[in-house]
Amino acid sequence: MQKGKYYGKFGGCYIPEILVATFEELIDEFNKIKNDKQFQEDYQNLMSTFSCRPTPLYFAENLTKHFNGAKIYIKREDLNHTGSHKLNNVMGQGLLIKRMGKTRVIAETGAGQHGVATATMAAKFGLDCTIYMGEVDVMRQRPNVFWMEQLGATVVPVCEGSRTLKDAINEAFRDWVANMDDTHYALGTACGPAPFPEMVTFFQSIIGKETHKQIINFENKLPTKVFACVGGGSNAMGIFSGFLDDKEVELVGVEAGGNGIETAQHAARLASDDASIGIAQGYKTYFLQNSDGQMNETHSVAAGLDYVGVSPILSNLSETGRVRFEAINDEEAIEALSLAVKKEGIVPAMESAHAFGQAFKEAKNSSSDEIIIINQSGRGDKDIFTIADAFKDEKWEKFIKFKAEGYNA
Repeated sequence: MQKGKYYGKFGGCYIPEILVATFEELIDEFNKIKNDKQFQEDYQNLMSTFSCRPTPLYFAENLTKHFNGAKIYIKREDLNHTGSHKLNNVMGQGLLIKRMGKTRVIAETGAGQHGVATATMAAKFGLDCTIYMGEVDVMRQRPNVFWMEQLGATVVPVCEGSRTLKDAINEAFRDWVANMDDTHYALGTACGPAPFPEMVTFFQSIIGKETHKQIINFENKLPTKVFACVGGGSNAMGIFSGFLDDKEVELVGVEAGGNGIETAQHAARLASDDASIGIAQGYKTYFLQNSDGQMNETHSVAAGLDYVGVSPILSNLSETGRVRFEAINDEEAIEALSLAVKKEGIVPAMESAHAFGQAFKEAKNSSSDEIIIINQSGRGDKDIFTIADAFKDEKWEKFIKFKAEGYNA
């Protein structure tokens, strides 16, 4: 199957014949709920009671004073239930699963937040749940793995390839092919074959709708710039969708610069010259691949940003010039996270810290009448091991050794 929705020359639905009927059912159900008022009411009620919507738009007064430039606002998706924006999408897909009569859900996850959100949704709706996660990510995101398992999910470490997100996606698709009658694949980002890019964006657009309303209420005008980190693209599409029609608002996607885009150790698809257009994992977009179409290994301190591809919607928005893409390296992200912690008492996820890093760069060179919004897509407690290691905290190292030696506190 090679049809499906395109965004410019990107997107499509490149799937094996065996999955065609499953996708046709999903597309049909999704098209029904897009304009179904009852479904929308159910979704809104669920997100306002089970979750924490609307999440706050927070004026970062201390950071604003620190940079002495643009006013800085932060959209607090970290305060959403399970600690990130991911629940917005999976609860919507959960309602779809119930409508379709499926009894099992599978998902992929990199940073673990989508896995936790999916496991939470499965517990809420009484579904069997299996989460595929690259072996590397299982190790560096152990707190999230713990909670997925406590929620009743089976976490399957993927030991093939680079053992990260792209490999987890491959395994999830293999599972779906074998179990499509009773199983739904709750893809976590705005990638993959149609209808997933549109569907994930549809559910995540709640972020942008809220933010647009909130900033008008606070400032009586639109922001100058909106920043969001970009892995696959779900949180970015979520907040950007609220401002796409406001041409005076500049939208900035921030990718993982890793060890520097001048090296091979990064995950910048649209902010570097290293990616090329290809077809993989069911859709057409920019991938970090070699001349033979084999996917390159990527690197980022943030587990959720090292995906080899990017949303086809964002690829189109990049080519049309509606979204500008930048890259923040590991060191810059860590510095931005530290500054947010010390100045505002908030702890961004390592993914979100990339958006903070680029926003900070631009805030100090902006005038005081400008407004910037940063989407804090998740909270950093999941990154405690990565952050503590990056900070080279001696007390943390002592604690880890203490626990490893089997002593009781």
